[in-house]
Amino acid sequence: MRRSKVVHEGWMVRYGRRKIGRSYIHMRYFVLESRLLAYYKKKPLDGVVPVKTLLIDGNCRVEDQGVKTHHAHNVYVLSVYSKKDTSNRMTMAAYNIQEALLWKDKIESIIDQHQGSHVTNGNKYHSFEYRYGMTSSSDHETHAAEDEDDYRPNSPHRTIGNGPPESVLDWTNEFDSNLPNHNYNSQAFSRKYWRLLQCQNGLRIFEEPLEVDFLPKSCSRAMKAVGVVEATCEETFELIMRMDATRCDWDCSFQYGSLVEEVDGHTAILYQRLQLDWFSMFVWPRDLCYVRYWRRNDDGSYVVLFRSRDHESCGRQPGYVRAHIESGGFNISPLKPRGGRPRTKVQHLMQIDLKGWGVSYFSSFQQHCLLQILNSVAGLREYFSQTDERTIAPRMPLMVNMTSASDSSKRGKKLQSTSFRYPSSSNRNSVAMDDSDDDDDFQYADEEVGLLLRLRLKTKKLVASEEEPDQLDMTMFWGNLRRDDQDNARDCWTLSDGNNFRVRSKSFCHDKSKIPGGKHLMDLVAVDWFKYIKRMDHVAKRSGCAAQVAADRGHFSIVINLQVPGSTHYSMIFYFVIKELVRGSLLQQFVDGDDEFRNSRLKLIPSVPKGSWIVRQSVGSTPCILGKSVDCNYIRGPSYLEIDVDIGSSTVANGVLGLVIGVITTLVVDMAFIVQASSPEELPERLIGAVRVCHLELSSATEPNLEADP
Repeated sequence: MRRSKVVHEGWMVRYGRRKIGRSYIHMRYFVLESRLLAYYKKKPLDGVVPVKTLLIDGNCRVEDQGVKTHHAHNVYVLSVYSKKDTSNRMTMAAYNIQEALLWKDKIESIIDQHQGSHVTNGNKYHSFEYRYGMTSSSDHETHAAEDEDDYRPNSPHRTIGNGPPESVLDWTNEFDSNLPNHNYNSQAFSRKYWRLLQCQNGLRIFEEPLEVDFLPKSCSRAMKAVGVVEATCEETFELIMRMDATRCDWDCSFQYGSLVEEVDGHTAILYQRLQLDWFSMFVWPRDLCYVRYWRRNDDGSYVVLFRSRDHESCGRQPGYVRAHIESGGFNISPLKPRGGRPRTKVQHLMQIDLKGWGVSYFSSFQQHCLLQILNSVAGLREYFSQTDERTIAPRMPLMVNMTSASDSSKRGKKLQSTSFRYPSSSNRNSVAMDDSDDDDDFQYADEEVGLLLRLRLKTKKLVASEEEPDQLDMTMFWGNLRRDDQDNARDCWTLSDGNNFRVRSKSFCHDKSKIPGGKHLMDLVAVDWFKYIKRMDHVAKRSGCAAQVAADRGHFSIVINLQVPGSTHYSMIFYFVIKELVRGSLLQQFVDGDDEFRNSRLKLIPSVPKGSWIVRQSVGSTPCILGKSVDCNYIRGPSYLEIDVDIGSSTVANGVLGLVIGVITTLVVDMAFIVQASSPEELPERLIGAVRVCHLELSSATEPNLEADP
């Protein structure tokens, strides 16, 4: 069958929810033609039948379903359907809102073309108004003309969901008192004038001059910060929506955040802990539980609204005072580009009651903390001016269950270990599993749900029983540096989550994209921390070391010996063990290859999650090919490969090492080792292993017994 002209195509996310309540996401290749929308499990060739198709005509609609969360991934969901048959719909999603809006625009342009061929007597304009739920756009156009800096791109997408909850005040409409269908009280529209309070960090800080008698005495007046960010509205919005550790890079008042409940695609209940620096030794920290609503307006601007709310799964936390947000949020509107760079005006409003004794006794406490929160706009500006990392998919961690922390922690670990991969023809097992996961391929009858759950539980037990013998017995291995998985542990090591590192994806050769590292290829079984009067080479030959123990049981080891020079020589040795090398794999090629191949492939990804700013800047997190930076000596034993890495052989590495050694007890260092993939056949990359070393003490190093096995 010959395909018609392709209007747009590319990888998108298939998002759905089963009858048993669980959601799923898969990557699918979508193709939009002049009359047809279809998706495939891989990039289609001539004659390939799509998984599902949808006829596009003038009766079709594109419904925005907002943000959905699946296994800590935020996806922006669109649903395409026909008014004649609303049950026949196709759902698609993207990891960033720019991609979702691009597809929405392409599909709606096709719908407009079909409408234009059938609409007469001027009814096309009526259809346009119906589609976007608008009665008139004159209010927005009139308001836009009042500010010459405001920029209204040709982007008539309006995404509002079900509208903000009744308890959430939409302060962004304070100037639009003529807008129809608003149920807000008169106080909502009384804030027409703001008093400029001060200018700091390149921001204008405004305060509401009116008396607010209906608020508690301890609640602050509304204050807002206004600043310009050199980024698009979409980039700014996606960064503001993130509630993971990335927020700490620009929001100095953020300590921790998580999702409590996802109400719909535009509304969610969130939990957040504030990082306030006002006499922190004497004043208890604050936390929040609030509802967040967002929408996208016709002019391309975004609105994010906050209001405190109680939730049964988010009770008061020990050691924290629960603050109350009366009104707050962000207004993100586009400005005209300058010098070829996009610009966005960001307004951040907050009206908050911090509660507690500090508010009553110290009048400066409330204002100081409020200004610290509003300064996040300056953080946004600096973040975008110093980084090009603007394509990371937004994520939001799941909320820790207040009533069952242990169960939630287990569930959280399982979710964190989940990583997504693009489908490939080489992985036929995963494709077969995807067949059973698409709700388009088959539906479960209600009476079969119970049977399905029992069958799945039985299958999981069988799989678990089959996998148990394949696990390494970690009790047989030992190193002189202890392992401790507690967060506040010192002078120890622990495993580092592979998802903390980004590796080359299956499509890296085409789009330079990277994915979380996922599960390690080898198990880190032991770590040794030695000191000696001279450099220690070929440590894997020592009697009783982890590599020899693994060899006795028929396992294979990769031993990485990081050699630290000085008047006293130190060595940190990592023992990575696998039961058997996969023949023909990239790891097996590295093990049995020559030194030139090894020097060009062994890669280290460093990171300093905890330490001084100067150390973190010096170490960085850029992947490094070890063989090109320092001298590496490879020793191939019968059942192991030892890699002796002489850090002192590089002047640059030696300088960084001198800086690190002086403050090593204050550092938490992550290291991931990987064999670099350089061709499509070798992708995606897989980590050999990753380790976290916590607050290492030089005095804990011991002298080794260098006696070899007879």
